[in-house]
Amino acid sequence: MTAHPRVVGVCGSLRENSSTRIVLEHALTAAKAAGAETALLDLREYDLPLYDGDDKDAGDAPALRADVREADGLLLGTPIYHGSVSSTLKTALDYCGSDEFEEKPVGLVTVAGGRFPTPSLLHLRTICVWLRAHPLSHQVGIPNVSSTIEHGELVDEKARERTETLGETVVEHARLFAGETVCVR
Repeated sequence: MTAHPRVVGVCGSLRENSSTRIVLEHALTAAKAAGAETALLDLREYDLPLYDGDDKDAGDAPALRADVREADGLLLGTPIYHGSVSSTLKTALDYCGSDEFEEKPVGLVTVAGGRFPTPSLLHLRTICVWLRAHPLSHQVGIPNVSSTIEHGELVDEKARERTETLGETVVEHARLFAGETVCVR
């Protein structure tokens, strides 16, 4: 790892004005302020057909894997759809494996139009464990997301603070996993 860990956010929403993307961008801003190089992987920019185990290199899968592999820490974001993660994010994760995720800290972000998105956080956590990553205990779940975002900005103070802490915590853990001495929350 370089002096500045690379933190990559993966947005599992295809919506133009995605609340998930807004929250991830806010977490990435906090990660950058904590000394990381950051990038947002917007899955709208990748050609990823439904995963077929017989064609693991379909579309832009090799590029996606390379982008994820270069990260020292990750932020995964998804809206909750029918109690789980979006098919967009699930497809992207299906194209990846432990080569991309093993021993990396992963911050989790889920947003919901209604109730608290606990199921999608649990599903993301399970996927991360299967990929041999380290999902952080600090996570961000935002219910009733329309009341926390106005004009593309995260305006709810508690949601903003939790999101900033997540971005900072991913950076701290990326440094910790690289063997640096850090103070972890």
